[in-house]
Amino acid sequence: MSEQNSYELLGLTEASSFEEIQEARDRLIDACGDEPKQKAEIEAAYDAILMERLRLRQEGKIKVPDRIRFAENNPEPSAAPKPTPKLPRPDWLAGLVDTPSRDDVLWPAITFGGLALLGFYAPSLALAVAIGSAIYFLNRKENRFWRSVLLTLAGLAAGLVLGLTVGQLLIPQGVQLAWATPDALAAAITCLLLWTISSFLR
Repeated sequence: MSEQNSYELLGLTEASSFEEIQEARDRLIDACGDEPKQKAEIEAAYDAILMERLRLRQEGKIKVPDRIRFAENNPEPSAAPKPTPKLPRPDWLAGLVDTPSRDDVLWPAITFGGLALLGFYAPSLALAVAIGSAIYFLNRKENRFWRSVLLTLAGLAAGLVLGLTVGQLLIPQGVQLAWATPDALAAAITCLLLWTISSFLR
């Protein structure tokens, strides 16, 4: 079947658009009902027109609109990397843990480091100042005084228990060193724990 006959069979011209060719094919297929011979002729004419148009496009005789791209010219889209899912944090934890700035870590570190050294000479004084410092640094972040007091007291209790336990285990019984008493070690560990709480909690 020649291309001219194909156009005539579908009632089209060579200037018809692709949409017009599809509409003519669908309309004629619906109109022919249950006649397989007519359907086959319409399909053959439709296929012949499409093949001719494809050949002309590949030869550059028909301008392809910018919005249309041939499959062979399209590069394979690279698979976008899947984002790593973030583990959901419970609300109570998200409200408790802080992402501190450099200053929020540095100034408490200097303060509590000095207090830990002081703890080897005057443990009670070091702990008293450490409690006040922890409340100050925590309250400065959120302006929630009672929460700051509660976190500081929890850190103090945990630090003392841990420090006294470590002090009893590390310092041999009966040996008394001026700088390495269980109380001094407990004060130093408590200062370290209070620094962690005041820097990384809110």
